[in-house]
Amino acid sequence: QVQLVESGGGLVQPGGSLSLSCAASGSEFLFAMGWYRQAPGKERELVALISSTGSTSYAASVKGRFTVSRDNAKNTVSLQMDSLKPEDTAVYYCNAKSLILTRTQNYWGQGTQVTVSS
Repeated sequence: QVQLVESGGGLVQPGGSLSLSCAASGSEFLFAMGWYRQAPGKERELVALISSTGSTSYAASVKGRFTVSRDNAKNTVSLQMDSLKPEDTAVYYCNAKSLILTRTQNYWGQGTQVTVSS
Protein backbone atom coordinates (compact mmCIF):
# COMPACT_ATOMS: atom_id res chain seq x y z
CA GLN A 1 0.00 0.00 0.00
CA VAL A 2 1.21 3.50 -0.84
CA GLN A 3 0.33 6.65 1.07
CA LEU A 4 0.80 10.10 -0.42
CA VAL A 5 1.24 13.22 1.70
CA GLU A 6 1.02 16.59 -0.01
CA SER A 7 2.27 20.00 1.04
CA GLY A 8 2.11 23.45 -0.47
CA GLY A 9 -0.74 25.23 -2.14
CA GLY A 10 -2.59 28.31 -0.97
CA LEU A 11 -3.64 31.67 -2.32
CA VAL A 12 -1.64 33.54 -4.94
CA GLN A 13 -2.24 36.49 -7.23
CA PRO A 14 -2.46 36.04 -11.01
CA GLY A 15 1.01 35.84 -12.49
CA GLY A 16 2.46 34.49 -9.27
CA SER A 17 4.10 31.18 -8.43
CA LEU A 18 3.43 28.28 -6.10
CA SER A 19 5.10 24.97 -5.44
CA LEU A 20 3.50 21.67 -4.45
CA SER A 21 5.29 18.65 -3.02
CA CYS A 22 4.22 15.09 -2.39
CA ALA A 23 5.97 12.31 -0.50
CA ALA A 24 5.13 8.65 -1.06
CA SER A 25 5.53 5.95 1.55
CA GLY A 26 5.52 2.23 0.89
CA SER A 27 7.65 -0.26 -0.96
CA GLU A 28 5.88 -0.54 -4.29
CA PHE A 29 7.65 0.58 -7.42
CA LEU A 30 5.92 3.66 -8.76
CA PHE A 31 6.37 3.81 -12.51
CA ALA A 32 4.78 7.27 -12.66
CA MET A 33 3.98 10.09 -10.27
CA GLY A 34 2.33 13.41 -10.85
CA TRP A 35 -0.55 15.75 -10.31
CA TYR A 36 -4.20 16.01 -11.23
CA ARG A 37 -6.62 18.82 -10.41
CA GLN A 38 -10.33 19.27 -10.00
CA ALA A 39 -12.09 22.63 -10.24
CA PRO A 40 -15.62 23.14 -8.85
CA GLY A 41 -18.19 21.56 -11.13
CA LYS A 42 -15.56 19.95 -13.34
CA GLU A 43 -14.04 16.51 -13.64
CA ARG A 44 -10.61 15.70 -12.34
CA GLU A 45 -8.00 16.27 -15.03
CA LEU A 46 -4.37 15.43 -15.56
CA VAL A 47 -1.92 18.28 -14.94
CA ALA A 48 1.49 16.64 -15.23
CA LEU A 49 3.10 13.22 -14.92
CA ILE A 50 6.70 12.07 -14.67
CA SER A 51 7.95 8.54 -15.12
CA SER A 52 10.62 6.81 -13.06
CA THR A 53 13.05 7.51 -15.92
CA GLY A 54 12.22 11.22 -16.03
CA SER A 55 9.89 11.37 -19.01
CA THR A 56 7.25 14.03 -18.54
CA SER A 57 3.84 14.86 -19.93
CA TYR A 58 1.75 17.96 -19.37
CA ALA A 59 -1.74 19.17 -20.02
CA ALA A 60 -1.75 21.64 -22.89
CA SER A 61 -3.16 24.32 -20.60
CA VAL A 62 -0.12 24.26 -18.29
CA LYS A 63 2.71 23.45 -20.69
CA GLY A 64 5.46 26.04 -20.45
CA ARG A 65 4.20 27.33 -17.10
CA PHE A 66 4.34 24.27 -14.84
CA THR A 67 7.29 21.98 -14.19
CA VAL A 68 7.05 18.53 -12.63
CA SER A 69 10.07 16.92 -11.03
CA ARG A 70 10.77 13.75 -9.13
CA ASP A 71 13.33 12.46 -6.65
CA ASN A 72 13.36 8.68 -6.94
CA ALA A 73 15.66 8.24 -3.95
CA LYS A 74 13.26 10.14 -1.69
CA ASN A 75 10.09 8.98 -3.48
CA THR A 76 8.87 12.52 -3.87
CA VAL A 77 7.28 14.50 -6.69
CA SER A 78 7.00 18.26 -6.96
CA LEU A 79 5.11 20.71 -9.13
CA GLN A 80 6.45 24.20 -9.72
CA MET A 81 3.66 26.44 -10.97
CA ASP A 82 4.58 29.76 -12.55
CA SER A 83 2.55 32.43 -14.33
CA LEU A 84 -0.55 31.23 -12.56
CA LYS A 85 -3.94 32.13 -13.93
CA PRO A 86 -7.37 32.27 -12.24
CA GLU A 87 -8.36 29.21 -14.26
CA ASP A 88 -5.66 27.23 -12.47
CA THR A 89 -7.77 27.45 -9.31
CA ALA A 90 -8.60 23.92 -8.22
CA VAL A 91 -7.91 21.21 -5.70
CA TYR A 92 -4.64 19.58 -6.73
CA TYR A 93 -4.16 15.86 -6.07
CA CYS A 94 -0.90 14.00 -5.99
CA ASN A 95 -1.03 10.74 -7.92
CA ALA A 96 1.21 7.70 -8.02
CA LYS A 97 0.89 4.68 -10.29
CA SER A 98 2.12 1.15 -9.72
CA LEU A 99 1.66 -1.98 -11.79
CA ILE A 100 -0.06 -4.98 -10.23
CA LEU A 101 0.22 -7.84 -12.71
CA THR A 102 -1.15 -6.09 -15.83
CA ARG A 103 -3.30 -3.56 -14.04
CA THR A 104 -2.39 0.02 -13.12
CA GLN A 105 -3.05 0.84 -9.49
CA ASN A 106 -3.64 4.53 -8.76
CA TYR A 107 -2.92 6.09 -5.40
CA TRP A 108 -4.14 9.56 -4.42
CA GLY A 109 -3.20 12.22 -1.95
CA GLN A 110 -5.78 14.06 0.12
CA GLY A 111 -5.74 17.11 -2.14
CA THR A 112 -4.52 20.65 -1.59
CA GLN A 113 -6.32 23.84 -2.58
CA VAL A 114 -4.72 26.26 -5.01
CA THR A 115 -6.53 29.57 -5.45
CA VAL A 116 -5.41 32.16 -7.97
CA SER A 117 -7.15 35.45 -7.34
CA SER A 118 -6.45 39.14 -6.94
